[in-house]
Amino acid sequence: MRKSVVAIVGRPNVGKSTIFNRLVGERISIVEDTPGVTRDRIYAQAEWLTHVFNIIDTGGIEQGDEPLLVQMRQQAEIAIDEADVIVFLVNGKEGITAADDEVAKLLYKSNKPIVLGVNKIDNPEMRETIYEYYSLGFGEPFPISGSHGLGLGDMLDAIIERFPEINDEEESEDTIHFSLIGRPNVGKSSLVNALLNEQRVIVSGTAGTTRDAVDTHLRKDDQDFVIIDTAGMRKRGKVYESTEKYSVLRALKAIERSDVVLVLIDAETGIREQDKKIAGYAHDAGRAIVIVVNKWDTIESNEKAMKEFETKIRAHFLYLDYAPIVFLSAKSKKRLHTLIPAIKIASENHAKRIQTNVLNDVIMDAIAMNPTPTVKGKRLKVLYATQVSVKPPGFVVFVNDPELMHFSYERFLENKIRDAFGFVGTPIKLFSRKRQ
Repeated sequence: MRKSVVAIVGRPNVGKSTIFNRLVGERISIVEDTPGVTRDRIYAQAEWLTHVFNIIDTGGIEQGDEPLLVQMRQQAEIAIDEADVIVFLVNGKEGITAADDEVAKLLYKSNKPIVLGVNKIDNPEMRETIYEYYSLGFGEPFPISGSHGLGLGDMLDAIIERFPEINDEEESEDTIHFSLIGRPNVGKSSLVNALLNEQRVIVSGTAGTTRDAVDTHLRKDDQDFVIIDTAGMRKRGKVYESTEKYSVLRALKAIERSDVVLVLIDAETGIREQDKKIAGYAHDAGRAIVIVVNKWDTIESNEKAMKEFETKIRAHFLYLDYAPIVFLSAKSKKRLHTLIPAIKIASENHAKRIQTNVLNDVIMDAIAMNPTPTVKGKRLKVLYATQVSVKPPGFVVFVNDPELMHFSYERFLENKIRDAFGFVGTPIKLFSRKRQ
């Protein structure tokens, strides 16, 4: 199930970043920052009263010269388009400014729920000044103080009340949900069209839980699939392409709802830094992954070239050594038949369970081959292991002292589990716990 999205919007110097930091780091217990995005403090995940939601911090919306007006409208447009609820933040010490009015005009057209936050109300006496903000037309203004953390609870309650109801359609547990992510122009929509045109078995185009996208149902080889469309990443052309840090939110939404994520790479342009960032989101989310090299028909597509390209991928994506690599062309449909089997294998391994006795046989054999390390005269003792989760598979290894489990030995045990049980296409998680 996708999470609701909250965007903080306002002119510069109203305290957006301070409020953002409060919501994701102090006032609310943060669940997990998303690596690669929160460095710019643009995207994070937060929690309030059992509700987990995504939150984005937009740059200041500002009047002025033409380039600033363009930037203003781009950022407002993106925030409005992505958000389920928008927090319109104003500065309670300065009153309503012309820039606030401009932001309000942009938000009037959104038809999205707006929560008006009046920031920098640092003491009770200042609450009398908030009534002028009713004139903005967004209902009750909430007096808050980002620097002191005051009033945020009431505002968050209002935000939660405005979240939309998300009704995921009931589907068979065997249905595999997969999405396609990648930087612009790698051929995501072309690949979706190629899959559907080849099979010609679309049951229906049903509106999915990701706004402005359509989940497409596909049946192939007696297996039901749902293709989670990320077409929104291409919406409005260069606005999204030139603002990668915002468009990535669309990929994150798709990843949340996927069993398997297809990471597309353009064979013509090769591997880019953005490819590694995008793949990292799926890996960090614990999703099964298939790396898809598209446009393979545009280069010399022989076995030697394929092996050389695969070597490059493995060198750049060291953390994805478990992910299978599929070479194909969405345009010509060359080698397209190799994709569905790779998705099925990755999905099966993502949900695989291992019997405890079989798992422990593998662990003990691994220890016999490579004895546990000794740290300051104290030897690590592995007592037993058990699988505690799937999607992705997670294992807990009970030991005498978790501090003695060096990451290299943990990696060794993880590799032995992979060697024994496969797990092609899926990350696995290994945790050390002290036996109680």
